[in-house]
Amino acid sequence: MQDIKNTQYFKVEQDNSISVADILDKVYKALVEKGYNPVNQIIGYVMSGDPTYITSHNNARSLIMKVERDELLEEILKYYIKNKQL
Repeated sequence: MQDIKNTQYFKVEQDNSISVADILDKVYKALVEKGYNPVNQIIGYVMSGDPTYITSHNNARSLIMKVERDELLEEILKYYIKNKQL
């Protein structure tokens, strides 16, 4: 029997095996393969949080839901700034 006076600690390990950039790349490719406009669909997802904007083709929906939307925006902005040399 456990001591109910102590708080149990539960730690969830983050899956860092795939980067945010790789996830965006895979999602982009899956959307193109299915005939969607990937920019519009990813924007729809980021703005609304509704995963149905992302196809389930090639596990794209599950992949994009592994990262927070603000992390997606951060990665996109970093890429933009780097390539614009701002």
